Amino acid sequence: MPTLSQQSLERHLWQAADILRGTVDAGDYKQYIFGLLFYKRLCDVWDEEYEKLLAETGDREEAADPDEHRFHIPTEHRWDAVRKQSTQIGQRLNNALAAIEDANLRLRGVFGDVDFANQDRFSDALLEKLLAHFEKHRLRNADVPADMLGDAYLYLIKMFAEGAGKKGGEFYTPRQIVRLMVEIVEPRPGMSIYDPTCGSGGMLLEAVQYLKDRGEDARSLSLYGQEKNFGTWGIAQINLFLHDVDDAFIARGDTILSPKRYDPKAREFVEGVGAYDRVLANPPFSEKVWGYDVWANGDPFGRDEYGCPPKGYGDLAFVQHMLASLKPEGMLAVVVPHGVLFRSGAEGRIREGMLKADVIEAVVGLAPNLFYGAGIPAAILIARKNKPQDRRGRVLIVNGDATYQAGKAQNFLTDKHVKTLAEAVHAFADVDKLARVVLVEEISANGFNLNISRYVQTSADVEAVDVAEEIAKLQDLIAKRNEAEAVMFGHLRRLGYVS
Repeated sequence: MPTLSQQSLERHLWQAADILRGTVDAGDYKQYIFGLLFYKRLCDVWDEEYEKLLAETGDREEAADPDEHRFHIPTEHRWDAVRKQSTQIGQRLNNALAAIEDANLRLRGVFGDVDFANQDRFSDALLEKLLAHFEKHRLRNADVPADMLGDAYLYLIKMFAEGAGKKGGEFYTPRQIVRLMVEIVEPRPGMSIYDPTCGSGGMLLEAVQYLKDRGEDARSLSLYGQEKNFGTWGIAQINLFLHDVDDAFIARGDTILSPKRYDPKAREFVEGVGAYDRVLANPPFSEKVWGYDVWANGDPFGRDEYGCPPKGYGDLAFVQHMLASLKPEGMLAVVVPHGVLFRSGAEGRIREGMLKADVIEAVVGLAPNLFYGAGIPAAILIARKNKPQDRRGRVLIVNGDATYQAGKAQNFLTDKHVKTLAEAVHAFADVDKLARVVLVEEISANGFNLNISRYVQTSADVEAVDVAEEIAKLQDLIAKRNEAEAVMFGHLRRLGYVS
């Protein structure tokens, strides 16, 4: 088998997607590619473990003992067995994936609802071509280490997100933004990390990578998450497994209506709100259907400490859930649309309550067009239940609207940009045209408005505005509009359209 580089592995996997393109809807085929990739990896690693055990013991039965393997694959459902079939290949694949889920408690549901037996989508000829492509390269640990395959999987997720446009943002947050958030909250060995809208698991994995990069014990982290979309939950489980992360617990379900916490004694998820050292999330922007009808009568889990968000904007429901999920000395970072920072009404009252409680530590404004399918700028809100003494009564405002690299279809952050923004948060000090420490009293005087440009402007020279002159211009324009409307209605009356 030829040795794979990272680039050639990524190209090999993306070529598998090319085989399905045009036959399966673009929004669906990622599930099939991810499923086949995972199936091939499991089979190859099982074979690798079997051969090693056989060499050590000389006993075929012992080498095949499920207790000797990280996971079990029934004999009749291994890759080689499926490849012996030339007809009804799709049904054999379905049976194999179902059998693997049944044989491994941790893998229950990871393949989602993929159906290779659908003859309208998958003829035997197409599946033969797809499987033949996958077996061009072995995916054993000796051939493709976990980090290498995990990075290739992230590459696939990114490519599928780019192709999916707005829907891509539902399961993938650009990695540099995730890196920025993790750099800001600085997870330490032994901490618990939680993402209540975990998508494909990127934030949890970035916390792991953060410790690895520092030569620290990443396996000491406890990782938790919840994901509403069943297919995306499966992607997250595969992502973690391929990165050789076993100690991660991802619940399925709606975080706002049915939050889950892991009970280590019962070894299962139960309804309730957990307590974590670090909480990271990129919830859906301004969710319209989020659970208002329930929260309007009081959240059953008591997370609505600062109030009920408006019916059409669920952002602050997620933020309050995250606050409720923090340990006393915990810290959170959450992506929010800019409207959360200045909208009035119920959101204004919640923001006022949070500022008066002094839980908001920093707001980091991001450049526009960094997220898939969302050209509007967003911000990262950083909060703690108990801020450090020297930060109490203050909020750091960072304006990163000019901190980005322009791209063809989308802007992005470089490593330098991530470092600049993260260091600004850590320093918690004024930086000309980038950051400013603002007293809560000043924010209060501004009606608890956190609009970033109100406090930090990045333009080189801000033109002085003569308010009286601008009002006069506005009044002149209003007068001209009224005059034009009067003329128009006069014509309409003469023509008999209005009385």
